Amino acid sequence: MYPMLWMILGSFKTQGEFFSNPTWALPESFNLTNYIEAFTRGNILVNYRNSLIVTIPSVVLIIFLGVAAGYALEVMIWKGRRQTLLLIMAGIMVPGQMILVPLFTTYFKLGITDSLWPLILTYTAMGIPLTTFLMAAYFRAVPREMFEAATMDGSSPLRSFFIIGIPMMKNAMLTIGLVQFFSVFNDLLIALTFTTRPELATIQVGLLSLSDQYGGTNYGALFASVSINIIALLIVFIFLNKKIMAGMAAGSVKG
Repeated sequence: MYPMLWMILGSFKTQGEFFSNPTWALPESFNLTNYIEAFTRGNILVNYRNSLIVTIPSVVLIIFLGVAAGYALEVMIWKGRRQTLLLIMAGIMVPGQMILVPLFTTYFKLGITDSLWPLILTYTAMGIPLTTFLMAAYFRAVPREMFEAATMDGSSPLRSFFIIGIPMMKNAMLTIGLVQFFSVFNDLLIALTFTTRPELATIQVGLLSLSDQYGGTNYGALFASVSINIIALLIVFIFLNKKIMAGMAAGSVKG
């Protein structure tokens, strides 16, 4: 907890205190000047809005498509499903840096670079392989007899997916969803590559605006912005911690 406390206390220091006082020294006064600058110069509210606009649809698509793919690959019986799973898993081994330039060229030709769609599409595509692999493992822990019994009662594969598969995967979906949420929300490389205008910047890209073109940084405002970012994510994690642990335990036991 000390690094977080040090960062929060640093958000109340002036620029002069960062250079003249020891790094572990307490702030001389607790004023909100840095937080005001974070909301004005840093434009943190707009950045937060953009991050949520990008993150929420991306995570929803990742979870839905990943759960559906995991169900199709592990529960349904069809020729070539093992090879398909290996092909999807190969996507985990593709470094994101390798595909940024081709993706940017493609998005430019499609005419969507002046929007947040490139971020949503990229995050979704990059999150599906890992989510599919994990969801297949969760479905593997569910007794197949449950789905066979539903089939004997006349349930179609699609109906079994919605009335059996999804309800049984709630904890797993929450766990993977939070992992993907933090991954997308905290990303900088992809957001920086596809963000073409300051008003489209996400929170991580917005933090760069607190540094000028010559490398000078307003540390007080930067610490304030990072504190707001971290505290919000920490609150989400604390409230959902039990669900996360339940979802991790559910996938570790063979049913």
